[in-house]
Amino acid sequence: MDSARAQVVADLSACGYAKLAPQAARAALELDLPGLAALRDSWARLPRDRYLRDGGHYRSRRHSVFTYTPATELLQGLPQRAHWQPTAYNALHGGMERWFEPIEPAVAQAAAWRQLLSSAGALFAQLKSVERWYVEAHQFRIDTAGGIGRPTPEGAHRDGVDFVIVMLVGRRAVRGGETRVFEAAGSAGVRFTMEEPWSMLLMDDARVVHETTPIQACDVGGGERDTLVLTYRAGGFQQPDAQQT
Repeated sequence: MDSARAQVVADLSACGYAKLAPQAARAALELDLPGLAALRDSWARLPRDRYLRDGGHYRSRRHSVFTYTPATELLQGLPQRAHWQPTAYNALHGGMERWFEPIEPAVAQAAAWRQLLSSAGALFAQLKSVERWYVEAHQFRIDTAGGIGRPTPEGAHRDGVDFVIVMLVGRRAVRGGETRVFEAAGSAGVRFTMEEPWSMLLMDDARVVHETTPIQACDVGGGERDTLVLTYRAGGFQQPDAQQT
């Protein structure tokens, strides 16, 4: 195993998370950073999130689903489906089906995108033996047009999956947005602010909870924070009837 990837696996095994600078992420996951950078404009075309229960209008997003089979290294895009979480994991938005617009085909079919999802799936398979990963991909833009932007309005939480990746795509003219990761069964944790595009946080969702603090604009023109969140689950997609498909 490559030493960079081995270090990520060791960190996830030891403490439930791994925080990577862009070049470390590139090395561990064999990322095509220029290829990913070519997709950044798509974050400016995200539709508004219509499901925010706090009355806010600060979040835009797209969502798509995939499967990844480690044995064959096959990543497959699936028909659009609702994003659903139980209230046990998301007290604010859990318990309802949320239908978001899918990620643009030019993004979902890009080689750099597929490499990211596949390489992450292969890495997580080194920590948990699975036949297939059920992958959800979320493009987020949090903006400050209305004042405060909240990356995690539900607060500190787990996602109800096996592994989570939060990747910073970019941030402009904002302050705040501190990421916090704490033991789910204890009090130890870390706090840091992701500043560099393509820096990344990988988490074992059963072992840690996470949140990101609100952002505010640095000037009157407002600003935004763009992220990509990927979740990997072995037991199928979460859905209301608990039947995994």
